[in-house]
Formats: sequence, C-alpha cells, structure tokens
Amino acid sequence: MSKHEQYILDLMKVPRMDAKLRAFLFKIKFNIQLTTEFRTSLNTVNSACDELRRSTKLKEIMKRILYLGNTLNQGTTRGAAVGFKLDSLLKLTDTRSSTSKMTLMHYLCKAFASKSPSLLDFHKDLVSLEAASKIQLKVLAEEMQAILKGLEKVKQELAASANDGPISEGFRKTLKEFIGQVEAEMTSVSDFYSVVCRNADALAIYFGEDPTRCPFEQVTMTILNFVRLFRKCDEENFKEEAKMEEVKGVNVN
Repeated sequence: MSKHEQYILDLMKVPRMDAKLRAFLFKIKFNIQLTTEFRTSLNTVNSACDELRRSTKLKEIMKRILYLGNTLNQGTTRGAAVGFKLDSLLKLTDTRSSTSKMTLMHYLCKAFASKSPSLLDFHKDLVSLEAASKIQLKVLAEEMQAILKGLEKVKQELAASANDGPISEGFRKTLKEFIGQVEAEMTSVSDFYSVVCRNADALAIYFGEDPTRCPFEQVTMTILNFVRLFRKCDEENFKEEAKMEEVKGVNVN
C-alpha cells in the first residue's frame, strides 16, 4: 500500500471529517473575512457618519438651502420650515428659470462662488462618502451573523471531538488555540458593529429622517448624488462665465 493510500485510509478513520474540514476552512478564512473585509466596511461606515455630521461646510450649505426654500415659499405654510427632506436636495436641478437654462442648483453655486467660495469644496470633508454609499447595513448584519455562527460551529466541533481519542489530539490543540485567540477579537468587533449601527441610525435622525424609512444607504446615496450635481453645476457655471469673458474680450477687440 502506498503512502497516499494509507493517508486516505487514516483520514477515513477521523470522526466527522466534514465538520473538521469546515472548522479549518473557517479558521483559514477568519482573518481575511473579519479583519480585512468586515472591519474595513465598519470603519468606512463609521468614518462617513462622522464626516457628514462634523462637516461645518455641509451644515452651512444646508442652512442656506433651507433659507432659500423659505424665501421662495414666503407667505405660504411652507415659508417657515425648520428643515427639509433629504431628497429635496436632488430637486434643486428640476426647477429652471423661465428665461435661461439656470436651475436653482446653478443659482446656489453662483451665490456661494460670489459670497462664500470657501464652501464650494465641501466635498473634500466627505472622503468616505462614496465608498460608504456602496455598503448595505443589511449585508453587514448577515456577515456578522455568519461569522458568529461559524465560530459557534467551530466550538461545537471542538466539544464533540473530546471523545475522539488520540486521532483528534492535534486538531483539538490547534482549534483550542485559535478559539482562545479570536474570542476577544470577536467581542471587540461585535461591540464596534453595534456602535456603527447606532451611528448609522443617528445619521438619518441628524438629517431629520426616520432611519426605518430612510436608512443609511439612502442617506449616503442621496448626499453623494447631491455632491455630484452640485459640482457639475458649479463646473457648468465656471465654463459659462469663461465663455462670457471670452465673448467680452472679442467684442472689446
């Protein structure tokens, strides 16, 4: 009998080989899944929440948009609003002047460029926004449960292998060390996950939204689209002004 055949026969004697292989597979994937992928996603969501809430430039822009809305609605029941729905930000490009292509967004960008040019680069405060907008909390919840369930199955197999005898001694030693190393890390990650979920809900509330109706993904995607529209209109304003200056120069000559 060859060594390979003997090895196969020895493997066949190991109780619950499938469960043991799954336990080792979880051990191999653990660091990549938890440290590299899951923690990175949590950090991105948390960073985006902090950036959005701490950006004084974004806050000032929101204030001025509210002021503009109240000015336009003066004399109506909506003329003294204390806030607005986030999706209203995306409607600023829907309202156009009857005499030009200028939208309310173009007007806002012109006003900021003229009176508060330092606000135009508010997007630089939001470096994590685009990456965070691609992350779904529902998927993170599923990943968290999968990691917890995987670790629980590893513990179950370790307990079950206690009666396997000498054939599982190496397996038990390796798995026992692994569990001892990762349990504290799992507690840390689980706590951080809870904090991130609370911060994500608090972000919706910060913008006057109900987190059950306007979850984190919707908040970040709406603001990201607003940023893109704002920058596009600002760029169009700049090109239009450059074109007008060019025409003036030609007329003068």
